[in-house]
Amino acid sequence: MTYSLTQYILAFLFSFVVSIGITPLVRKLAIKVGAIDKPEERKVHTDLMPRLGGVAIFIGAATGYLYLAPESIYMQAIVTGASIILVVGILDDLYTLSPKLKLVGQIIAALIVISSGLLIEKFTFPFFGTVYLHHWLSFPVTLLWIVGVTNAINLIDGLDGLAAGVSSIALGSILVMAVGDSQVLVIALCVILVGSSLGFLYHNFYPAKIFMGDTGALFLGYSIAIISMLGLFKNVALFSFIIPIIVLAIPIFDTIFAIIRRALKKQNFAQPDKQHLHYCILSLGFSHKASVLIIYCVSACFGGAAILFSNATLWFSIVIIFVLLLLIQFTAEIIGLIGDNRTPLLNMIRRITEVRKPQKNQ
Repeated sequence: MTYSLTQYILAFLFSFVVSIGITPLVRKLAIKVGAIDKPEERKVHTDLMPRLGGVAIFIGAATGYLYLAPESIYMQAIVTGASIILVVGILDDLYTLSPKLKLVGQIIAALIVISSGLLIEKFTFPFFGTVYLHHWLSFPVTLLWIVGVTNAINLIDGLDGLAAGVSSIALGSILVMAVGDSQVLVIALCVILVGSSLGFLYHNFYPAKIFMGDTGALFLGYSIAIISMLGLFKNVALFSFIIPIIVLAIPIFDTIFAIIRRALKKQNFAQPDKQHLHYCILSLGFSHKASVLIIYCVSACFGGAAILFSNATLWFSIVIIFVLLLLIQFTAEIIGLIGDNRTPLLNMIRRITEVRKPQKNQ
């Protein structure tokens, strides 16, 4: 199975054009069927907003998929799992499913993929080499990875364009590594997903006309989890444990901190709050658009770092990046909670990202 550059470009364009074109229709459908996101205390938006935008992302990706028709012994299971995730997301956008029911759907989708034989079977560490997992261990590790990443993307979907943009950056980073390693299947899947995500982002960036909802967030999270298993975990030449985490640093660590934060407060993990990284940046006084762009930049930095480290054994540099991410997250949460936004660095960033409003003529 090989594709020409022209085929990749056409697949991207098909996914992008279909996604950008069908999103307004999906928006009308969402309004008609009552898939509306209502304003509430923990949310930023103040108006009724149609969700279900993930359907447009899925249709765009499906168009590119049908054009390229990528082949793999795992593909039937992957598509089946994606369909289950899509149905779960649609039902949640329509009827607001309980967290337990959504989790059951995600586990079923993950088990179908696992049953096809697609497993995380080894980790490659710098200096230590490759560590192979026994079957009894690779099974739960794979299940945790798929469900964890699926929910991680969902948890960062709190600002206009945030989840779609971060997902596109993560997929773009994986795409670059896959091109360097000639992983045709991974390249094909990344191309169509980046195209559909960017097409939807045109309508979803601030001020958004539609939200992707759980339909989009769960589908993108599931897709990224699977693609990283097909590529980043399968290649012994890469730091198979480190690289995916660097690529998905923002959603993964935001999820980890949410778990720790809610555990310390003895809250239900499924109970939402306004202490995620993007909310903390907003609380520092940055605008909605600036907050999203800041997280884009951070995500791009980590994606770039993952690409560089995929060909180098710089363990201590990786540790430094992890520490920096921890410090960024903790600092953002602490400052956001106490309201201290007077540091010189933050003021400088705010001045750079501030958009001045034109003054009206007197």
